[in-house]
Amino acid sequence: MTHPRTLRVDYDQTTGAVCVVGSELNVNLNRSAPPSSRFFSVKCTYSVQYSISPSPQQPTHVSPIPLNGNSVLLIRMSRASQQENDSKLSVWYYGESREVLGRAVLHLTAVEISLDVDADRDGVVERNNANKGSWKWGPNGHGAILLVNCDSEWAYRKKPDREQDSISKVSDLKDMSVMVLRTRGPANLPEGYKLTMHISQGDAESVRVFRSGIPQTNTLQKHLYKYFVKGYPLVLSSEVLSQEVPYLGGVAETNFYVEGLRFPDKGFSGFIRINLSLLEPIATGLPETPIFTDTVMLRVAPWIMTPNTLRPVEVFVCSTSDNYQFLKSMKNLVAKSGYKLKICHEYENRGDRWMQDEVEFGYIDSPHHRFPVVLDSPRNGKLLDFPYDELLGPDFGYVTRVAQREDVSSLDSFGNLEVSPPVTVNGKHYPLGRIIIGVAFPTATKGRNMTKVVQDFLWAQKVQEPIALFSDWLYVGHVDEFMTFVPAPDRKGFRLLLASPDAGYKLFRGLHNDGHGQAKLFEGLGHEEPVTVDELLNDGGLQAENNYVQSCIDWNRDVLKRELGLDDQDIIDLPILFKLLVGKQKEYRAVAYYPDMVNMIVLGRNLGIPKPFGPKVNGCCALEAEMCSLMEGLGLSCTFIDDFASYHKLLGEVHCGSNVRREAFDFKWWNVEM
Repeated sequence: MTHPRTLRVDYDQTTGAVCVVGSELNVNLNRSAPPSSRFFSVKCTYSVQYSISPSPQQPTHVSPIPLNGNSVLLIRMSRASQQENDSKLSVWYYGESREVLGRAVLHLTAVEISLDVDADRDGVVERNNANKGSWKWGPNGHGAILLVNCDSEWAYRKKPDREQDSISKVSDLKDMSVMVLRTRGPANLPEGYKLTMHISQGDAESVRVFRSGIPQTNTLQKHLYKYFVKGYPLVLSSEVLSQEVPYLGGVAETNFYVEGLRFPDKGFSGFIRINLSLLEPIATGLPETPIFTDTVMLRVAPWIMTPNTLRPVEVFVCSTSDNYQFLKSMKNLVAKSGYKLKICHEYENRGDRWMQDEVEFGYIDSPHHRFPVVLDSPRNGKLLDFPYDELLGPDFGYVTRVAQREDVSSLDSFGNLEVSPPVTVNGKHYPLGRIIIGVAFPTATKGRNMTKVVQDFLWAQKVQEPIALFSDWLYVGHVDEFMTFVPAPDRKGFRLLLASPDAGYKLFRGLHNDGHGQAKLFEGLGHEEPVTVDELLNDGGLQAENNYVQSCIDWNRDVLKRELGLDDQDIIDLPILFKLLVGKQKEYRAVAYYPDMVNMIVLGRNLGIPKPFGPKVNGCCALEAEMCSLMEGLGLSCTFIDDFASYHKLLGEVHCGSNVRREAFDFKWWNVEM
């Protein structure tokens, strides 16, 4: 790309100038000519190329060229200078009779300057990519990528690296994007010229730039530097918007390390511009002026959630004084599935068992590095220290959003935050799926909502456009109480599972018709009164409550079909009943009547499902049998986990009490079509 610059010269004077290779110097010949000038000619050394605008009518080497009011000399340099002022150009001015009236002399020093990033996203910083100053989404897109440095290189006395304004470990550099200043030219710039890196005040809040302490001139030095150097000078920050950077002379490269400080959010699109300018001196005591600027653009990588269809890496669950049997069942399921189990013991969780509600696992990705990042919810229960103290560490990032305490409700727990598998909706592809949150019904005036700071954060990540469902009808208010996704071998690669009172009543009526009306729910639970199928079917109040619940789920079903591009064949209705409780403000909200089977943990082909304690037919639980029939057709194996006393009676289930960190998508977020 050509960078034109106006250059002033005067007759009977010698002017020194620096020309950046690839740029163009424009000299207004009429403005620099002596009075009464009518013609001009140009002479130069071999390293200088020039042209004249408008083009002369006759060859320039034959005779002087007529001078008019808009004659402009366009000067270019094709290669860098070996020494200062080693290239010359002169303009001769002539009068009416072609007598010499004066001469303007230009001494030129050519330098190559390029501020480079990985604009083609292949993990290597290429030289002077034409697209480095812009950013484009998609597989044919371009533009460099920046990670938020939200992990901690220290396992003890730690804090996120982005909260430190220095680099204490060389390993921290891999979390940053490399930016290279490449220069070629004489040993020194002409006196007074200098290179300055600068950034806007707005962008400076989101990024820091560090410089390599010594030039990277050969392989041995690079390896020695990697292992022994301690200092990386801070170049740009919110306190330093502009700083001179060294010009090294000859052929040189200087590495800079760009550190992201915050994720895209309301008021911050994620885009960052960093500039490098060559400054020219005017006179002693006066500010220098920029004569050349090179700009690169980077985008901060979004935080990305992982759906149930991705392979699990690690399962998290709490140990409490009353969940021994639950924990034993979870250990067996995780071991059978072949994944890692992390137990948060009671001294860490302080009796808070709701692991799903405290955190959501995701990751950030770039061509040069990727690592998991945990999003800490603003619920701040007794598990509030777990994500920071136990998860934050080398290559494990941490991010949170702080809300005003009075703004936080149950809907801010992350059982109310899910993500779909990849979908295509009316021709628009969502290769990373879509985030799903629960809020109040659109017409509600006093409903609960997920707090605004969290919603703003989720929307700003952009690559998993959120869908808002109606979940405030539930007592706890979480979307995982009535929906989940499981992998499938056909169609879209998954099924949406929805709780369905209608499916529940259909099953119980079938049992009644087959003569099993006296079969009992909750049988064998000493602390729970058994209920027969006939008693359940004859409870008109419960039927009315479930009609209301079904209408709420149907509203969400329609939203999910529309926003995820689903057909009825993509949805499986699970036989689950609810009942209404009176809330704190005398409003009615729903809880599961028996353990909520949709609130499951998905570990590949193995499902950990709340044991429903349904009516038994021929010694088998009818609800379990129905669940197995629905899931095994998809190649999924059902394990039923007794969470009745330790979770269900506390208004949660298996999913609420566990969490899963999963592998990242193979698909790269920057290839999303926007």
